[in-house]
Order: sequence, then structure tokens, then C-alpha cells
Amino acid sequence: MLPTRERDRLDIPRVPRRSLRPRYEPDLLGRFAESFAKFMGTGKFIAYMTVFVLLWVAINLVGAFGLRWDPYPFILLNLFFSVQASYAAPLILLAQNRQEARDRVQYEQDRDMTARTRADMEFLAREMASLRTALGESATRDFVRSELRALLHELDARLGPPREQSDENRRRAEADPPTSAARRGDRR
Repeated sequence: MLPTRERDRLDIPRVPRRSLRPRYEPDLLGRFAESFAKFMGTGKFIAYMTVFVLLWVAINLVGAFGLRWDPYPFILLNLFFSVQASYAAPLILLAQNRQEARDRVQYEQDRDMTARTRADMEFLAREMASLRTALGESATRDFVRSELRALLHELDARLGPPREQSDENRRRAEADPPTSAARRGDRR
């Protein structure tokens, strides 16, 4: 059997060694790119750049304080803008890629939420349909009244002709069948 070296073992945690190399945080550049792109897209950045360019041109044209480091064609200023653009474009693209990744995750979460919501709505629709079916099969108030009237007529037929009732009692009996049946039951 081959001897295992301590660093190859998975059951023993590794102790981080000190290194002369600087530590690299992968998210640091991305956060910087996003803040840089966010700042470049503001009016404040445009105002700062305008003031900077105007001061640069004014100092180099007038020669204020005896300074004229970049004569009229302003080649150094153009070089400065080129360097700025060469760094700004990749940083903006990096920020856009990070935003695209966040949007993709948000899209996936929205799609999952939509699927759950649709499943919940379908479940509730099935439940409502079953409730409607159950209510359709249940006895309504009118159905119960008609059944009670039929039972009252059947009881009347079994008991024989009722004693004479006044018109008022007859109306009351027709309006309230269970009460009149109870009265008839008391008559026996």
C-alpha cells in the first residue's frame, strides 16, 4: 500500500500557509467595476470631466503659472482619454456581465414563483369546482321546503281529514309547515 501524504488526506483540514503573494478576492474587481460604471453614467462625472478638460485647455493655452506641458493639439489630453476609454470599456462590460448574471438568477426565481403560483391557482380552481359540485348535490332551502310540504301532505292523507280550521290558521299552516305538523301531532 502506498503511503499517503498528509496534504492528500481529506479527513484532516488544511492549515493555510502564509504566502508572499497577495490574496485575491474575486468579487472585489466586480464591485469596483459596478461602482465605476455607475459613477460614469452620472451627470456628476460629465461635469467633473468638463471642468477637468476646460482647466487643462485653459492652462495650456494661456500658460498660467508658467505651465504649458501640452501645447495646442493637446496630444497628452487625447492620450489620457484613450487610456481612460481603454480601461472604462472592459470595466463597464464586467459590470454588465455581473448585472446579467443577477438578472438571470432573478428571472429563474420569477419563473419558479410563477410556476408555484400557477399550480396554486389550478389547485384552487379544482377546489372551487369540487365545492360547486358538492353544493349542487346538497339540499337547498327550497328543496327542503318542498320535501317538508310533501311529507305534510302525506301525513295529512294518513291522518284523515283535518278539523275545520279558520282561514287565518290555514294561511299560517301553509306558511309554516313544520309548525302545523307539530300542532297536528299534538292533536292526536
